[in-house]
Amino acid sequence: MAETIDEITINYEEDGIQVVKELEKEVLTKGAWSTIIFKYQQWEKAKNQYSEDKYTIRRYRKMKGAYSPQSKFNISGKKQAGQLAEILKKWSEES
Repeated sequence: MAETIDEITINYEEDGIQVVKELEKEVLTKGAWSTIIFKYQQWEKAKNQYSEDKYTIRRYRKMKGAYSPQSKFNISGKKQAGQLAEILKKWSEES
């Protein structure tokens, strides 16, 4: 488990293949409860290539000096990410 936010990653390897490849990350909130958004690609074994870019928002809780995952929301692709961004922009401008 990660002791600092900088150590948190979603990179994941299985049988010598990097199944999840983290491309970028942005920390949205820091503290005992931290929120991070990641841009990543997933290995598609059938196609023998990485997927299009995907996104995930993850919450971590720091307990006993280490961050542990608590929840996540996966955004399936660019179209859904764009829709989400448009809605959030609209709502934030209304307030």
